[in-house]
Amino acid sequence: MAARRGPYFCGIDAAMDVVSGKWKVLILWELDHHGVRRFAQLRRGLPGVSEKMLVQHLREMEEDGLVRREVYAEVPPKVEYSLTERGISLNAALAPLGKWGGERIREIGAEKVPVVSEVGEQR
Repeated sequence: MAARRGPYFCGIDAAMDVVSGKWKVLILWELDHHGVRRFAQLRRGLPGVSEKMLVQHLREMEEDGLVRREVYAEVPPKVEYSLTERGISLNAALAPLGKWGGERIREIGAEKVPVVSEVGEQR
């Protein structure tokens, strides 16, 4: 699969092409929040994502230069994912959108999914 290259109407169009789909922005958030994550940790941190969808989005994000995939020569194989500089900058660009969304959650009284830590504590 080749990285997406347009044509685009504007910068927002190009940005949305890279973050399209429900899970990509949540993967960005999870990796920004926790740093390096293994596949199973990402899957646990994103309740509701299927294995197929997570694999697909991680591959696309790696091709787009947002996510780094590091494979260690161990048995069993160890694979870790982290954000690249481009992924970090995209996450920073999405921060105002996240702030806007947080305000909307409060305004409409919507429920917010609790974030569960590695040790199973809700935050």
